[in-house]
Amino acid sequence: MKITPAIFEDHEIRRIYDEKTETWFFSIVDIVQILTQQPDFQTARKYWNKLKERLGKEGSQLVTNCHRFKLPADDGKMRLTDVANAETLLRLVQSVPSPKAEPIKLWLAKVGYERMQEMTDPALSLERARATWQKHGRSEKWIQQRMTGQETRNKLTDYWAEHEIKKGEEYAILTNLIHQEWSGVSVKSHKELKNLKTQNLRDHMSEAELIFTALAELSTRQIAETTDATGMTENENAAKTGGSIAKRARLELENHTGTPVVTGDNYLPPCRTKEIRDTNAQ
Repeated sequence: MKITPAIFEDHEIRRIYDEKTETWFFSIVDIVQILTQQPDFQTARKYWNKLKERLGKEGSQLVTNCHRFKLPADDGKMRLTDVANAETLLRLVQSVPSPKAEPIKLWLAKVGYERMQEMTDPALSLERARATWQKHGRSEKWIQQRMTGQETRNKLTDYWAEHEIKKGEEYAILTNLIHQEWSGVSVKSHKELKNLKTQNLRDHMSEAELIFTALAELSTRQIAETTDATGMTENENAAKTGGSIAKRARLELENHTGTPVVTGDNYLPPCRTKEIRDTNAQ
Protein backbone atom coordinates (compact mmCIF):
# COMPACT_ATOMS: atom_id res chain seq x y z
CA MET A 1 0.00 0.00 0.00
CA LYS A 2 1.28 3.46 -0.92
CA ILE A 3 -0.15 6.55 0.80
CA THR A 4 0.15 9.76 -1.18
CA PRO A 5 -2.07 12.83 -0.72
CA ALA A 6 -3.76 14.38 -3.75
CA ILE A 7 -4.60 18.05 -4.18
CA PHE A 8 -7.96 19.44 -5.29
CA GLU A 9 -7.82 23.23 -5.52
CA ASP A 10 -6.40 24.15 -2.06
CA HIS A 11 -7.56 20.97 -0.33
CA GLU A 12 -5.48 17.91 0.45
CA ILE A 13 -7.28 14.62 -0.05
CA ARG A 14 -5.84 11.53 1.58
CA ARG A 15 -5.52 8.54 -0.71
CA ILE A 16 -3.93 5.10 -0.72
CA TYR A 17 -2.79 3.00 -3.66
CA ASP A 18 -3.59 -0.72 -3.55
CA GLU A 19 -0.87 -2.40 -5.61
CA LYS A 20 -2.77 -5.69 -5.80
CA THR A 21 -5.72 -4.15 -7.62
CA GLU A 22 -3.72 -1.19 -9.02
CA THR A 23 -6.41 1.15 -7.68
CA TRP A 24 -6.40 4.50 -5.87
CA PHE A 25 -8.75 4.71 -2.90
CA PHE A 26 -9.68 8.19 -1.60
CA SER A 27 -10.81 9.31 1.84
CA ILE A 28 -14.57 9.76 1.59
CA VAL A 29 -14.73 12.27 4.44
CA ASP A 30 -12.15 14.47 2.71
CA ILE A 31 -14.31 14.49 -0.44
CA VAL A 32 -17.48 15.14 1.59
CA GLN A 33 -15.78 18.03 3.40
CA ILE A 34 -15.11 19.71 0.05
CA LEU A 35 -18.61 19.01 -1.28
CA THR A 36 -20.30 20.39 1.84
CA GLN A 37 -17.76 23.23 2.06
CA GLN A 38 -17.30 22.62 5.76
CA PRO A 39 -14.13 24.05 7.36
CA ASP A 40 -14.64 21.69 10.30
CA PHE A 41 -13.55 18.10 9.66
CA GLN A 42 -15.77 16.64 12.42
CA THR A 43 -18.89 18.21 10.88
CA ALA A 44 -18.03 16.63 7.55
CA ARG A 45 -17.52 13.26 9.22
CA LYS A 46 -20.96 13.47 10.89
CA TYR A 47 -22.48 14.36 7.51
CA TRP A 48 -20.89 11.29 5.93
CA ASN A 49 -22.06 9.02 8.77
CA LYS A 50 -25.66 10.18 8.32
CA LEU A 51 -25.42 9.86 4.52
CA LYS A 52 -23.95 6.36 4.87
CA GLU A 53 -26.81 5.37 7.17
CA ARG A 54 -29.42 6.73 4.73
CA LEU A 55 -27.85 5.02 1.72
CA GLY A 56 -27.70 1.76 3.67
CA LYS A 57 -31.41 1.93 4.50
CA GLU A 58 -32.16 2.60 0.83
CA GLY A 59 -30.27 -0.55 -0.12
CA SER A 60 -27.67 1.37 -2.12
CA GLN A 61 -24.63 -0.61 -3.25
CA LEU A 62 -22.46 2.47 -2.76
CA VAL A 63 -21.88 1.71 0.92
CA THR A 64 -21.10 -1.91 0.12
CA ASN A 65 -18.44 -0.78 -2.34
CA CYS A 66 -16.66 1.35 0.28
CA HIS A 67 -13.60 0.01 2.08
CA ARG A 68 -11.66 0.85 5.23
CA PHE A 69 -7.93 1.44 5.18
CA LYS A 70 -5.59 3.02 7.69
CA LEU A 71 -4.72 6.61 6.76
CA PRO A 72 -2.86 9.31 8.70
CA ALA A 73 -5.16 11.39 10.93
CA ASP A 74 -4.65 14.92 12.26
CA ASP A 75 -2.89 13.54 15.33
CA GLY A 76 -0.31 11.78 13.13
CA LYS A 77 -1.61 8.30 13.98
CA MET A 78 -2.83 5.78 11.42
CA ARG A 79 -6.58 5.30 11.79
CA LEU A 80 -9.13 3.23 9.91
CA THR A 81 -10.83 5.51 7.39
CA ASP A 82 -13.71 4.98 4.96
CA VAL A 83 -12.36 5.05 1.41
CA ALA A 84 -13.67 4.44 -2.08
CA ASN A 85 -12.27 4.23 -5.59
CA ALA A 86 -12.92 6.91 -8.19
CA GLU A 87 -15.85 5.03 -9.77
CA THR A 88 -17.71 4.71 -6.47
CA LEU A 89 -16.97 8.32 -5.55
CA LEU A 90 -18.30 9.58 -8.87
CA ARG A 91 -21.64 7.96 -8.00
CA LEU A 92 -21.46 9.07 -4.37
CA VAL A 93 -20.98 12.70 -5.38
CA GLN A 94 -24.45 12.62 -6.94
CA SER A 95 -25.93 12.07 -3.47
CA VAL A 96 -24.53 15.34 -2.11
CA PRO A 97 -26.07 18.57 -3.43
CA SER A 98 -23.10 20.84 -3.99
CA PRO A 99 -21.72 23.43 -6.43
CA LYS A 100 -18.43 21.52 -6.11
CA ALA A 101 -19.94 18.30 -7.48
CA GLU A 102 -19.02 18.81 -11.13
CA PRO A 103 -15.45 20.04 -10.45
CA ILE A 104 -14.90 17.03 -8.18
CA LYS A 105 -16.17 14.66 -10.88
CA LEU A 106 -13.80 16.14 -13.44
CA TRP A 107 -10.93 15.99 -10.95
CA LEU A 108 -11.54 12.33 -10.10
CA ALA A 109 -11.59 11.39 -13.77
CA LYS A 110 -8.37 13.35 -14.35
CA VAL A 111 -6.60 11.76 -11.36
CA GLY A 112 -7.41 8.27 -12.63
CA TYR A 113 -5.97 9.06 -16.06
CA GLU A 114 -2.85 10.68 -14.62
CA ARG A 115 -2.13 7.62 -12.47
CA MET A 116 -2.04 5.41 -15.56
CA GLN A 117 0.45 7.81 -17.13
CA GLU A 118 2.63 7.89 -14.00
CA MET A 119 2.84 4.09 -13.91
CA THR A 120 4.39 4.28 -17.38
CA ASP A 121 6.61 7.28 -16.58
CA PRO A 122 7.15 7.92 -12.80
CA ALA A 123 8.91 11.23 -13.53
CA LEU A 124 5.52 12.69 -14.46
CA SER A 125 4.40 12.65 -10.80
CA LEU A 126 7.33 14.90 -9.88
CA GLU A 127 6.57 17.28 -12.73
CA ARG A 128 2.92 17.49 -11.68
CA ALA A 129 3.95 18.21 -8.10
CA ARG A 130 6.27 20.97 -9.35
CA ALA A 131 3.47 22.44 -11.48
CA THR A 132 1.09 22.41 -8.50
CA TRP A 133 3.59 24.20 -6.26
CA GLN A 134 4.27 26.77 -8.98
CA LYS A 135 0.53 27.33 -9.36
CA HIS A 136 0.30 28.01 -5.63
CA GLY A 137 3.03 30.62 -5.82
CA ARG A 138 6.02 28.74 -4.43
CA SER A 139 9.43 30.05 -5.50
CA GLU A 140 11.79 27.88 -7.54
CA LYS A 141 14.17 27.87 -4.56
CA TRP A 142 11.43 26.53 -2.29
CA ILE A 143 10.37 23.91 -4.84
CA GLN A 144 13.93 22.66 -5.22
CA GLN A 145 14.31 22.35 -1.46
CA ARG A 146 10.95 20.55 -1.20
CA MET A 147 11.96 18.03 -3.85
CA THR A 148 15.41 17.53 -2.32
CA GLY A 149 13.80 16.95 1.06
CA GLN A 150 11.43 14.40 -0.46
CA GLU A 151 14.35 12.49 -1.94
CA THR A 152 16.04 12.45 1.48
CA ARG A 153 12.78 11.25 3.04
CA ASN A 154 12.40 8.46 0.47
CA LYS A 155 15.91 7.16 1.15
CA LEU A 156 15.13 7.03 4.86
CA THR A 157 11.85 5.14 4.42
CA ASP A 158 13.57 2.76 1.99
CA TYR A 159 16.06 1.99 4.77
CA TRP A 160 13.25 1.45 7.27
CA ALA A 161 11.42 -0.90 4.89
CA GLU A 162 14.55 -3.05 4.62
CA HIS A 163 15.23 -3.11 8.39
CA GLU A 164 12.04 -4.45 9.96
CA ILE A 165 10.06 -1.21 10.28
CA LYS A 166 6.40 -1.58 9.37
CA LYS A 167 4.81 0.97 7.07
CA GLY A 168 2.07 3.05 8.61
CA GLU A 169 2.08 3.40 12.39
CA GLU A 170 5.80 2.62 12.95
CA TYR A 171 6.81 5.03 10.18
CA ALA A 172 4.62 7.68 11.84
CA ILE A 173 6.16 7.04 15.28
CA LEU A 174 9.72 7.40 14.00
CA THR A 175 8.85 10.44 11.87
CA ASN A 176 7.28 12.18 14.85
CA LEU A 177 10.26 11.30 17.04
CA ILE A 178 12.70 12.87 14.56
CA HIS A 179 10.48 15.93 14.21
CA GLN A 180 10.07 16.37 17.96
CA GLU A 181 13.81 16.12 18.48
CA TRP A 182 14.88 18.72 15.92
CA SER A 183 11.99 21.19 16.18
CA GLY A 184 10.91 20.90 19.81
CA VAL A 185 7.28 20.25 18.79
CA SER A 186 5.38 17.19 17.59
CA VAL A 187 4.09 16.89 14.03
CA LYS A 188 0.54 17.46 15.33
CA SER A 189 1.53 20.58 17.30
CA HIS A 190 3.44 21.96 14.31
CA LYS A 191 0.36 21.51 12.11
CA GLU A 192 -1.81 23.21 14.74
CA LEU A 193 0.67 26.09 14.91
CA LYS A 194 0.26 26.55 11.16
CA ASN A 195 -3.55 26.17 11.31
CA LEU A 196 -3.43 23.05 9.13
CA LYS A 197 -6.02 20.28 9.13
CA THR A 198 -5.61 17.59 6.47
CA GLN A 199 -2.91 19.50 4.57
CA ASN A 200 0.60 18.09 4.24
CA LEU A 201 2.83 19.82 6.80
CA ARG A 202 5.87 19.84 4.51
CA ASP A 203 3.94 21.65 1.80
CA HIS A 204 3.51 24.53 4.26
CA MET A 205 7.02 24.63 5.69
CA SER A 206 9.37 27.53 5.20
CA GLU A 207 12.65 26.98 3.40
CA ALA A 208 14.44 26.78 6.77
CA GLU A 209 11.96 24.25 8.18
CA LEU A 210 12.41 22.08 5.09
CA ILE A 211 16.20 22.25 5.38
CA PHE A 212 16.28 21.25 9.05
CA THR A 213 13.76 18.47 8.45
CA ALA A 214 15.98 17.12 5.68
CA LEU A 215 19.10 17.45 7.87
CA ALA A 216 17.40 15.51 10.69
CA GLU A 217 16.27 12.72 8.34
CA LEU A 218 19.60 12.56 6.52
CA SER A 219 21.45 12.32 9.84
CA THR A 220 19.04 9.64 11.07
CA ARG A 221 19.57 7.48 8.00
CA GLN A 222 23.35 7.77 8.00
CA ILE A 223 23.53 6.95 11.73
CA ALA A 224 21.18 4.00 11.21
CA GLU A 225 23.30 2.76 8.30
CA THR A 226 26.50 3.07 10.35
CA THR A 227 25.07 0.95 13.18
CA ASP A 228 22.94 -1.25 10.91
CA ALA A 229 19.93 -0.31 13.06
CA THR A 230 17.21 -2.95 12.78
CA GLY A 231 13.77 -2.95 14.37
CA MET A 232 12.01 -0.20 16.30
CA THR A 233 14.27 0.11 19.34
CA GLU A 234 17.49 0.58 17.38
CA ASN A 235 15.86 2.90 14.84
CA GLU A 236 14.30 4.97 17.62
CA ASN A 237 17.81 5.55 18.99
CA ALA A 238 19.01 6.58 15.53
CA ALA A 239 16.01 8.90 15.16
CA LYS A 240 16.70 10.65 18.46
CA THR A 241 20.37 11.11 17.63
CA GLY A 242 19.68 12.30 14.08
CA GLY A 243 17.04 14.72 15.28
CA SER A 244 19.31 16.10 18.02
CA ILE A 245 22.02 16.90 15.46
CA ALA A 246 19.56 19.08 13.54
CA LYS A 247 18.35 20.58 16.83
CA ARG A 248 21.83 21.80 17.74
CA ALA A 249 22.18 23.37 14.29
CA ARG A 250 18.76 25.03 14.66
CA LEU A 251 19.58 26.48 18.07
CA GLU A 252 22.89 27.84 16.84
CA LEU A 253 21.20 29.55 13.88
CA GLU A 254 18.49 31.01 16.12
CA ASN A 255 21.13 32.34 18.51
CA HIS A 256 22.81 34.18 15.65
CA THR A 257 19.67 35.51 13.95
CA GLY A 258 17.31 35.94 16.89
CA THR A 259 14.56 34.45 14.70
CA PRO A 260 12.81 31.12 15.43
CA VAL A 261 13.01 28.50 12.68
CA VAL A 262 9.68 26.87 13.56
CA THR A 263 6.87 29.28 12.72
CA GLY A 264 3.12 29.42 12.25
CA ASP A 265 3.48 30.70 8.69
CA ASN A 266 1.67 28.68 6.02
CA TYR A 267 0.71 28.85 2.36
CA LEU A 268 -3.04 28.65 2.88
CA PRO A 269 -5.10 31.22 0.99
CA PRO A 270 -5.89 34.19 3.31
CA CYS A 271 -9.61 33.41 3.37
CA ARG A 272 -8.95 29.76 4.23
CA THR A 273 -6.63 30.69 7.09
CA LYS A 274 -9.27 33.05 8.52
CA GLU A 275 -11.97 30.33 8.33
CA ILE A 276 -9.80 27.89 10.28
CA ARG A 277 -8.92 30.45 12.95
CA ASP A 278 -12.56 31.45 13.35
CA THR A 279 -13.53 27.78 13.72
CA ASN A 280 -10.83 27.16 16.31
CA ALA A 281 -11.96 30.22 18.28
CA GLN A 282 -15.52 28.90 18.63
